[in-house]
Amino acid sequence: MARTGALAGASPPVRAVLRVPLSGLRDKGRMDLGPASEQYRKGHFLVRNPKVLMPAPTPRPERRFYAEDRAIGRFGMRLFEPRLMPTPHWHGHVEGNVLTGGSMTYRVEDQEIEIPPGRLVLFWANIPHQLVRLSPTGEEPLRLANIYLPLDVFLFMPHIARLQVVLLSGGMVILDPDLLPAGQVEAWYRDYRSGQPERREILYMELNALLRRSLLQPLDTLRVPMGNPEGAEHPQRTRVAHVVTMLRFILENLAQPMTNADVARVTGLHETYALSLFTQVVRMPMRRFIIRMRLLRARALLLESNATVASVAAQAGFPSLSQFYDHFVRAYGVTPQALRHNRS
Repeated sequence: MARTGALAGASPPVRAVLRVPLSGLRDKGRMDLGPASEQYRKGHFLVRNPKVLMPAPTPRPERRFYAEDRAIGRFGMRLFEPRLMPTPHWHGHVEGNVLTGGSMTYRVEDQEIEIPPGRLVLFWANIPHQLVRLSPTGEEPLRLANIYLPLDVFLFMPHIARLQVVLLSGGMVILDPDLLPAGQVEAWYRDYRSGQPERREILYMELNALLRRSLLQPLDTLRVPMGNPEGAEHPQRTRVAHVVTMLRFILENLAQPMTNADVARVTGLHETYALSLFTQVVRMPMRRFIIRMRLLRARALLLESNATVASVAAQAGFPSLSQFYDHFVRAYGVTPQALRHNRS
């Protein structure tokens, strides 16, 4: 059986933002949804009074983005006028929020969490959350910057294991505002909207660097992770704890032969129940998730090393070269050699 180590990885993104003027952006409130992308319109934000923001129906593009089949493998970024949520929602991303012009309050489980203006907060959005209060602090309009980081990409970011464990254990982390220079979020948004792979790759690297830098000091949490005794008996926390155990095992043993039964065994649960729990929380069947993680590792190795394609396939955990080629071409539309050549 494979050994246990630290969370592994080597590739893409997440996000953040400081108290910066966002009003200068022309392309506001848009999200990359592929061919179905639509622009958010003013009518999606129901504002009866500048000081009292009322809930509005979830816009159609956002419903599509939050759909279960969109929770994995799709990075997104939005700059928009926030609105209250009439009900809790959840999706598979690790989410980052920064509000300018005021503070906001989330309800997570039975806890209300106030988030001060201009501070980047990070949390795993699979835990149901609801924006219940917006409190403007002056004449500046409320503007919210969101970054949606797919769970698999977040798990594959290198050198942030401590942050990964805290967020996937239900913690909400608030970062030091000095970590971002003014205007950085706007630059990232332009990179995101550019459609240029090189600019996207730089954005991902900068986000990863930001998270690594945040770990140079103790993490400041607005919501403690479930490892703390006072929250250990909550049913949702227990479910997530089992899934975190399985996720860590997968990542720590990715290069080794691995069956669903191997992964389920580390929880002590019945295999059928463990697999069902994994699918409910991660929103992807375990076998598909393992293949996705192996593809991310292979892509990183192709771009960042001189290893042969056969060696890359083995290091990423694919049992045969033909299986590796089949999955890789279906996922990326090109062969491993072509991907490496196109980025050289």
